[in-house]
Amino acid sequence: MLKEKKALVLVEQQYQEMEVWYPYYRLKEEGCQVFLVGPEAGHTYPSKLGYPAKSELAARDINPNDYDALIIPGGFAPDFIRRSEAMVNLVARMAATGKVIGAICHGPWVLCSTPALKGKKATCFFAIKDDVINAGANYSDAEVIRDGNLVTSRKPDDLPAFMKTLFQAMA
Repeated sequence: MLKEKKALVLVEQQYQEMEVWYPYYRLKEEGCQVFLVGPEAGHTYPSKLGYPAKSELAARDINPNDYDALIIPGGFAPDFIRRSEAMVNLVARMAATGKVIGAICHGPWVLCSTPALKGKKATCFFAIKDDVINAGANYSDAEVIRDGNLVTSRKPDDLPAFMKTLFQAMA
């Protein structure tokens, strides 16, 4: 159980539905407090299929010391997340302070805009493999990889292993 834990799930337009909502509800089931974070608080971000996610917090207002983990979903959202200096800074600060970072599918693309991948083992959706390698990661095509505080997976099918490993990292 993660009753004393607090986690952030990043949202932006064009997010992959399963990669936001599966972690969101699984974390809640484990007793974790979970918050949706976008560039702006109170803004609604549509998924790839139009499903709305309303951010509760703005990235610029978050103190990483108040949270235990951060989830970066895939879809096309990472391309938009990377355009927000506040979102990238939040990810970089969470990683630098040793917080658990979970990134799935295209999610590691956001990590490419930070020093978080340097010297780490990681996986991702195959289309961004070169970006992950060029950001300094030791890439491997695997269902899930945990390297210290970093947990990465390739695609929605990997979500059960991703969450199991994320829970272990947060425990």
